[in-house]
Amino acid sequence: MTVLKTSLRNFFAHKGRMALSAVAVLLSVAFVSGTLVFTDTMNTTFDKLFASTASDVTVSPKTAAADDEIPQNGRPESLPASLVEQARKVEGVKVAQGSVASTSVTVVDAKNKNVGPTGGAPTIAVNWTPNELRSVEIASGHEPRGPTEVVVDGATAEKHGLKLGDELRTIAVTGDFTAKIVGTVEFKVTNPGATVVYFDTATAQRELLGKTGLFTQVSVDAKPGVSDDALKADLAAALGGGYKLQTAAEVADAGRESMAGFLDVMKYAMLGFAGIAFLVGIFLIVNTFSMLVAQRTREIGLMRAIGSSRKQVNRSVLVEALLLGLVGSVAGVAAGVGLAVGLMKLMSSMGMELSTRDLTVAWTTPAVGLALGIVVTVLAAYIPARRAGKVSPMAALRDAGTPADGKAGRVRGVLGLVLTGAGAAALVAAARAAEAGPGSLWLGLGVVLTLLGFVVVGPLLAGGVVRALGAVVLRIFGPVGRMAERNALRNPRRTGATAAALMIGLALVAGLSVVGSSMVASATEELDRSVGADYIVRSATGQPIVPQAQAALEKAPGLDHVTEYKWVDAKVTDPRGKVSTADLAATDPTYVKDLRRETTAGTLTDAYGENAMSVGSDYATEHGVKVGDVLTVAFKGGDTAKLKVAAITADVGQVDKGAMYTSVSTVARHLPAERVPHSLLILASAKDGQETQAYQALKDALAPYPQYKVSNQADYKEELQDQVGQLLNIVYGLLALAIIVAVLGVVNTLALSVVERTREIGLMRAIGLSRRQLRRMIRLESVVIALFGALLGLGLGMGWGTAAQKLLALEGLGVLEIPWPTIVTVFIGSAFVGLFAALVPAFRAGRMNVLNAIASE
Repeated sequence: MTVLKTSLRNFFAHKGRMALSAVAVLLSVAFVSGTLVFTDTMNTTFDKLFASTASDVTVSPKTAAADDEIPQNGRPESLPASLVEQARKVEGVKVAQGSVASTSVTVVDAKNKNVGPTGGAPTIAVNWTPNELRSVEIASGHEPRGPTEVVVDGATAEKHGLKLGDELRTIAVTGDFTAKIVGTVEFKVTNPGATVVYFDTATAQRELLGKTGLFTQVSVDAKPGVSDDALKADLAAALGGGYKLQTAAEVADAGRESMAGFLDVMKYAMLGFAGIAFLVGIFLIVNTFSMLVAQRTREIGLMRAIGSSRKQVNRSVLVEALLLGLVGSVAGVAAGVGLAVGLMKLMSSMGMELSTRDLTVAWTTPAVGLALGIVVTVLAAYIPARRAGKVSPMAALRDAGTPADGKAGRVRGVLGLVLTGAGAAALVAAARAAEAGPGSLWLGLGVVLTLLGFVVVGPLLAGGVVRALGAVVLRIFGPVGRMAERNALRNPRRTGATAAALMIGLALVAGLSVVGSSMVASATEELDRSVGADYIVRSATGQPIVPQAQAALEKAPGLDHVTEYKWVDAKVTDPRGKVSTADLAATDPTYVKDLRRETTAGTLTDAYGENAMSVGSDYATEHGVKVGDVLTVAFKGGDTAKLKVAAITADVGQVDKGAMYTSVSTVARHLPAERVPHSLLILASAKDGQETQAYQALKDALAPYPQYKVSNQADYKEELQDQVGQLLNIVYGLLALAIIVAVLGVVNTLALSVVERTREIGLMRAIGLSRRQLRRMIRLESVVIALFGALLGLGLGMGWGTAAQKLLALEGLGVLEIPWPTIVTVFIGSAFVGLFAALVPAFRAGRMNVLNAIASE
């Protein structure tokens, strides 16, 4: 009880000094809790959506693509309409309805503006049936009743200013058709951002599937008392084995599984950044308690002198840490819920609608947040607590602080050098790896070891590096600058720990910047080297190019040639009988001009002959294939063909690595016309001297089809750079949390350092140091600590990025580019971070009463 009372007294006596450490715990726990709440809410949203739309049993084609896949020929797999009547006759069936649904559509308004989502959600065209009333209700107007009527979801109508009577044009592979809006619907559960348009059944069949008498699935509901599993079994017996039957639970599971990859990536990536913030927070907490212990050395000595044991002193500090972790974690869990709501608003602005009505806070979220925050805080405080317990009563009464342990410093130096050396060796091994798998392990090991090594050896580097920085940055400020340098060097362990917190975030920024810049430089070099086409036409959402759009661009004036590029589902059997899924690209013979592929054997133009193909060098090596061999190719939905290998392409670089090529005509011979894939992209080249005119002509030809984009090589490089830049900006935004925590660490260190030097500051003020000079001294000390951390972090990060690029060179990213403007900007920005961190401590120091400061203990 005495230990608890002492801990509570000390905690509340120093609550101001604890505040910033508590904020660090709060931010870290908030990020973890917010991530868990956000992903749980997304799961709840999709679970409700799947549950509301699924019938008791759903019958679909056995070869149907997954919900998140776009059919390559633009038409979803279909079922005969007669299947609905067969299902109705099965015992136990209450209702059976045929459905038509397609995601291979684009819907544009009267201004030719795409009204579909841009954030990854699909545009879905469906037929209106009573089954739709499970998930939606008509908010205005009425259901579609003919070929010229369409109903649209209310969120899309509101977002794009659509109203009853407005005309929408739907672009499908069968052609374009227009209809007027006669109604809007509102979802009974949250629609996560999809645009949904409804047509009458005959129109949906004719325009989406190419003819009437077909459905994409049959929805069956059971009579009361009949279980879903029993109904499924009866339907399977009546309909035969040529169909895929799923209960409502199985449909929900399949939908959940299709979303699992996306949600897991988001969840674990965000938790990874939260872990980085926790790691940075550890340094802040260690520093806080180390300084508090040093400042209370006399107090601890008195406690030891009157009978407190080492364990009691140790326990007292740990109880303070427990209180800090508890307060910070409780506030962090609450802040995490707010963060989750903020993330939901952010996702909504990007096109994925998430409603706060579905906000899900599972009991595990506060449990995990509290456990993490408390455990991390107590562990971080253990070393300072142990150091406090070791202070002898007489030493504490005689000295104002804990003496440095020379032996411990030597051990730290040796350990830091060993860790850094081992980490550097691992990074070199990663850079020289012959295979990506083992190289990745070496890279991960190198990153961890070098990070630990720099953290351990940081206090030993502080002396030399801070002096060097001081000579460049501080000496120009005269005596004030020299005092700032000496203050930074006064406690190298503290300076090293404070700088290490900033070092971690900046090392990741530098490493990712090197990788990102190298990716762009490598891709740009490869485009210059291998791509011969002047223009690339494609859809950002991966939709195939509809025939009417392709016909329009082929008529554009000024073009020398146009090349189709199709992706074909097929299985390939090698001469040994081994079957594998093929990356089979069907192109026109002009593709050899549009993409310059090296061959290790044969001639690529021969692969476009009758019943011929090429394979990649990796496949050829693995399967023992050589030019002249015949492979058996089974086309999905078509014939099985015997194709001769006419060329082997070198699997280098990123463009089409591993692809097998054959001609469009070969594919057309072995697939029914309605199953021949549409072009995923189209390449085109202009006639000599007509590049500008052809570029504009292509844009004009595709103007009615806003889902497609025409890019010349300059556009494509810029898009690539923008994509990498956007990804890096997201990562930098997440890393900002760790940097904020590191800045709090600098603030806390300076604030506690000012308290520790109260008498010294009073004496300096008494002998003539002005308030302005005092504030400048503290600001300069903060700047040099921040620059020290930045120098270590940027150097370490460039080492990580260089090793990563050498490893990625195995995958074709062979150009190393150091983004010096970014590195220099971050380094200079670190100085401003130091200035910002010193504002409050410097202000408080400047307001000290001189006499009170001199009289302080």
